[in-house]
Amino acid sequence: QVQVVESGGGSVQSGGSLRLSCTISGNSAYKVFMGWFRQAPGKEREGVAVLLSDGKTNYGDSVKGRFTISQDATKNTLYLQMNNLKPEDTAIYYCATDASYSWWLHLRQGAVPRFQGQGTQVTVSS
Repeated sequence: QVQVVESGGGSVQSGGSLRLSCTISGNSAYKVFMGWFRQAPGKEREGVAVLLSDGKTNYGDSVKGRFTISQDATKNTLYLQMNNLKPEDTAIYYCATDASYSWWLHLRQGAVPRFQGQGTQVTVSS
């Protein structure tokens, strides 16, 4: 089993920054493709950032150049640094992990990561 707990959400003005943290503990077999996705009211889920098994990263088009995903393996913690936030970044952000990359590739088609947290709200005001 794997436990996923996010923290760090909040409210910020446009142009501001936030850092989300996610503690992922448990079976390491599922801590291969770790990342973040978000969902805004009335919108589809959107992949934000993912850390691949070889250490490379991938980002959603709307956040490239503004968000950075990183990991502190010693603390079992995944981070999402969000800079230059925009009102359209307002959403619930979920941390996710799985042994397969499929959840990231097919997120919009309804794929569900094997493990995800409860989500943390990020609100950006103009």
